[in-house]
Amino acid sequence: MTKPAEDRIRIGLIGAGGIAGAHVAGYRLNPETVVFAAVADPVPENAEKRRGDDSDVRVYADYRDMIAAGGLDAVDICLPHHLHAEAVIAAADAGLHVLCEKPLCLTLDEAAAITEAVERNGVTVMCAHNQLFLPAVAAAKKLVDSGALGRVYEVRTTDSFYNDFTIESMGWRAHAATAGGGELIDTGYHPLYLLQHLAGGTPVEVGAMLSRHRLDFMEGEDSAQVLVRYDNGVVGHVTTSWAYQPAVGTEKFSLVGEKGSLSSDGTTLVSRVRGEEPVTVAFELVHELAAEVAHFAECLREARRPIQTHVEGIDVLGVILAAYESAGSRSITAVHNAARVRTA
Repeated sequence: MTKPAEDRIRIGLIGAGGIAGAHVAGYRLNPETVVFAAVADPVPENAEKRRGDDSDVRVYADYRDMIAAGGLDAVDICLPHHLHAEAVIAAADAGLHVLCEKPLCLTLDEAAAITEAVERNGVTVMCAHNQLFLPAVAAAKKLVDSGALGRVYEVRTTDSFYNDFTIESMGWRAHAATAGGGELIDTGYHPLYLLQHLAGGTPVEVGAMLSRHRLDFMEGEDSAQVLVRYDNGVVGHVTTSWAYQPAVGTEKFSLVGEKGSLSSDGTTLVSRVRGEEPVTVAFELVHELAAEVAHFAECLREARRPIQTHVEGIDVLGVILAAYESAGSRSITAVHNAARVRTA
């Protein structure tokens, strides 16, 4: 991976919709390492809103024109799901590094094309998996990697909330062709990448049940239950939904190993090692997107691998596609993970 020529990473934002606001806030909170250099969106009002009062930020209607104009080290992709792959490949072919919102792409063919683009251009693609930057997650991962809990047996993650979407407010998310599915490939993507991070393996098989409990106007599911087996023997369980708030006391994530367990609501972490007193640690909230942007910039400056790249993004996509197949066939389904995509 080639280091940027300047100390600060010059980022061009592609897509200025809702989530882009949080990304821009992340740039603003990292002024010593990041320059918000340009924004591209076909809706001028959206682009101007993200630029704000900063006249140094160049505005484009088409991201291809922004890329061609030069002056960037990286792009940050915040487009609707079905437009991700094309933008990732265009940026990579221009020699730009990429931060991409979830999901990385929608099909295995797109995943293969992204892999080829990354390898032929020697660029870094980091998936914007913001929940990995929660202090409780970082502490849990450190504890697991230390071996204090022994070999990991089981991981559980939950990401559910009562979504008050209407067919009008959902827009492209209501349609499978543009969203790639329903809730699982959207919000459900978060607990799946968190699951893989804590499991520490590569997904190999999936069993899933999907439901449409309440949001009947959607083409896809509004809720999902997914079981994942990893190549290291860990079994993971995800519960995710737009239909309901989880029951009181439901953990955001938990893990059981041969020597003990841990659980977290996202702000505290409780660890229990057999034969020892439980330990509870509380953490202050952080701006996840600011931490994510800082990590991306730091990795580019130091020419090192980000916490999760296109490889993990493809693994998570493989789980989601296998979950859709599993639910349809009512069977356990093999995962086309990043390694299988690369060798296909």
